[in-house]
Amino acid sequence: MSDIYTTKQGETVDLACQSHYGRTAKVVEAVIEANPGLAALGAVLPIGTKILMPALSSTTTQPRLVSLWD
Repeated sequence: MSDIYTTKQGETVDLACQSHYGRTAKVVEAVIEANPGLAALGAVLPIGTKILMPALSSTTTQPRLVSLWD
């Protein structure tokens, strides 16, 4: 099921995807494809832009480990 997401001040497509899906990997492209004309609005989207967030299969990803002594 798809959802409608409304942007906040200073939001970009990738920030909206991170906020809605909790990730951006393999999501931003699907959102842009589902919303013709979204990319034409610019990098920072206008406040209140309605974005169709398509239903995507969930992918579990391993958190990246950070070493302080590399």
